[in-house]
Amino acid sequence: MSTDTALTAMHSITTETTGFIPDLPLLRLLHLVSPSLPIGAFTYSQGIEWAVEAGWIKTADELENWLENLLHTGMAQLELPILQRLYVAVEREDPETLQYWIDTLNACRETAELLQEEKNRGRALTDLLVALEIPQAAQWKPVLAHSQCAAFALAAVHWRIPLAQAAYGHVWSWLESLVLAAVKIIPLGQTQGQKILHRMMPLLPEVVAQGLQVADDAIGASAPALAIASSRHETQYTRLFRS
Repeated sequence: MSTDTALTAMHSITTETTGFIPDLPLLRLLHLVSPSLPIGAFTYSQGIEWAVEAGWIKTADELENWLENLLHTGMAQLELPILQRLYVAVEREDPETLQYWIDTLNACRETAELLQEEKNRGRALTDLLVALEIPQAAQWKPVLAHSQCAAFALAAVHWRIPLAQAAYGHVWSWLESLVLAAVKIIPLGQTQGQKILHRMMPLLPEVVAQGLQVADDAIGASAPALAIASSRHETQYTRLFRS
């Protein structure tokens, strides 16, 4: 049986038995948010490492409370509204607006560590998109390399991932990375980490809906505990995660 014939048969079986039609943009999104993506997400804890050492986070419940607070502040009020505007700027092929929102996002990074993470991951993701031959990635590399969020938006637009799905993917990738980091630091068992993700998953629809409705003049968030933990992590003596 030829490859084309096999794919056609598989598509027919899948559609007839489940009603599900394979969705390439969805598969692209799964690729984009995969923990195996070589952009260094697993090397950062965003202050959790210091918060654990300081005794702020000692249990699964305390970790969950920490992450839930960040979901409703930084993610809903800053990250997702700016991701939306970066997505639109890419759609309109408007590098000036793209640069404006990258600068805005980076200005809102409250510590040198968080800013450097955004830039390092932006550069790595941009290089990956260039290697995957996404045309604008090479053309806009000097701009995109300063923001992982902007490079993510470019990939989402190029692969025709709808904005809402891209927003879910962005939030999920962030949440999964920090839970996996905390599993190592606290430490927690892998099953406890998965339970946290399971419990927090129902929060995501509200966070995404809220984040995609924020007006330009309402964008911004402050998380003092995160800022303190991240800044102290920059000089923490013994660390597993990057600063």
